[in-house]
Amino acid sequence: MLARSPGVVRRCRRYVGRVTPRRAVLWIVVFAVLAASGGGGLMSCDEARERGPAELGPGQRLDGRVTKIVDGDTIHVRIGSRREKIRYIGVDTPETHKPGTPVQCYGRAASAFNARLLAGRRVELRTDAETRDRYGRLLAYVYRRPDGLFVNAELVRRGFATILTIPPNVAHADEFLRLQRAARQAGRGLWGAC
Repeated sequence: MLARSPGVVRRCRRYVGRVTPRRAVLWIVVFAVLAASGGGGLMSCDEARERGPAELGPGQRLDGRVTKIVDGDTIHVRIGSRREKIRYIGVDTPETHKPGTPVQCYGRAASAFNARLLAGRRVELRTDAETRDRYGRLLAYVYRRPDGLFVNAELVRRGFATILTIPPNVAHADEFLRLQRAARQAGRGLWGAC
């Protein structure tokens, strides 16, 4: 049998003894209001897992697995038990799926390169100042796991993407600009083909 110090017992008794009739009534009222309002915003653990990180802030990191390559700058990722459509921050690849727009020069090559980099792979997603676009897609810098390849930068470096800086998401804008200048001067990717 474990011996307890007298101080621990006294502290426990002090805490238990603090429930006054006034506090008990207050708690009963709080629980009654919550019950009457259908839970008042409370959710089960399963509901919280399904919703996932709905309210993301700047600089957050999320781990997931790529489930689909949409095109050169958009992927689907499973994060926990939910799927998110991810749009890469700071880069733009030629269109392949935009309604009313023909497939653009180097669009299929950019999509294929993105698939070679990420199909079925684990990724880390990092948010910037603004976390979602007007279509509800999660905006992220994408890092391949386990080697840490910065995918957004690699697309620009190899000439599969051009820069697309939309404030306030500008954390890597200078880096992307340097990479694009080098790719353009070397005639890599779309800079030599289109």
